[in-house]
Order: sequence, then C-alpha cells, then structure tokens
Amino acid sequence: MPQWGISEHFTVNQAQMLIEALHFPNLVVTQTLSKAYAMAGIRLGICYASPEIITILNTIKPPYNINELTQKKAIELLNIKDLASNQIHDILKERTKLMIELKNINFVSKIYPSDANFILAKVDDANKRYTQLIEKGIVIRNRTTQVGCENCLRFTVGTSEENEKLIKTLKDLK
Repeated sequence: MPQWGISEHFTVNQAQMLIEALHFPNLVVTQTLSKAYAMAGIRLGICYASPEIITILNTIKPPYNINELTQKKAIELLNIKDLASNQIHDILKERTKLMIELKNINFVSKIYPSDANFILAKVDDANKRYTQLIEKGIVIRNRTTQVGCENCLRFTVGTSEENEKLIKTLKDLK
C-alpha cells in the first residue's frame, strides 16, 4: 500500500487528526469513506493511530486487504475538491426530508433523533414491514431483535429518488 504525505491526499481536518493521534499513543481514530466520499460500495476506511498501534494492526490484518483498483478509486475521489462537503450537504437535506415524510406513515409511531446517514423508526410490526419492503426490492435493517429497538427499522438515507421510492412504497403498504 502506498504511503502518502499529510498534504497529498488528506483534508485539513484529516491532517489535524493524524497529527493529534501522534500525541496520544493510545488513541485510535477511524473514519469511513463511505457516504461522505461517495465510496460506500468499496467499503474503505481510514485509521489514524500512533506508529506503534499501526504496527500491531498491520500484524493482524490480511496481507492484501486493499486491492489496487480500490486504492486508485479512493485516491481519485479523495482528490475531488468539495466532494465530501457536497455529499454531506445532500445527505443532511435528504435525511431531513425523509424524517418529515416518515412522520406521515400511519404505522410509524416514533422517529428517533439522528446525526447519522440513517434513521431509526419504531413501527407497528417490524418483522412484517421488513418482509413487505424486501418483497418490493427495498433493503432496510430490521433492528427489532436488539435491546431497546423492539419493532424498529433502520432506514439508510439514500438519494432523492431512492427516498421518494421508499416513501411511496411505505405509503402503499397495508
């Protein structure tokens, strides 16, 4: 895997995190490159830690854990100015719209506050609603088996078109 200089492929905030991590030998900071960097499909993230911790992590990771195609795509997307801020803006806008629309679904009884790219909602029967949505080709997460999440579904914030399809489908469910 290539070694990069701080200014080469990192934002100012990322560079600051990296510098701060060096001051705290027991600090590990992880960051996903999924939604904010338009890389959800390649399942890639970043780990900031002291050289000692990175050495330990390198001994337990698979030897070829990031292929060349993934590396090239990540570098290409990291070099697009304002990509992350534009993506985050769109996600926040869509999350707000989705939360408003979910309040109008008759079987949704509660929407939990969210600072993430997903929304947790309490519904009348999570297993039933999960199955109905899967049958319609919409993949969500059924969290009903997790403590404190009985009858809860997790909706990932998608594109405007994806969210519109989700809401229309939810409104049509019986």
